[in-house]
Amino acid sequence: MRPIYTATDILEAHILKGYLEQRGIETHVSGFYLQGGIGELPVGGTVSLWVADEDVEAARSALEEYERG
Repeated sequence: MRPIYTATDILEAHILKGYLEQRGIETHVSGFYLQGGIGELPVGGTVSLWVADEDVEAARSALEEYERG
């Protein structure tokens, strides 16, 4: 598995996870429990999306499409 996206927060991560999974790309959210450390950890950059190595290009393409609207 490889990281493909660093989310602003856990909500964004789960929205994008659902978006990718609708396209058949199994996605793992990493850093979910780090959100509880806000105040001790930096606010951003703690939550990321990970996909299997063979899905990296498809996931990046889907996320680019999502960002374009």
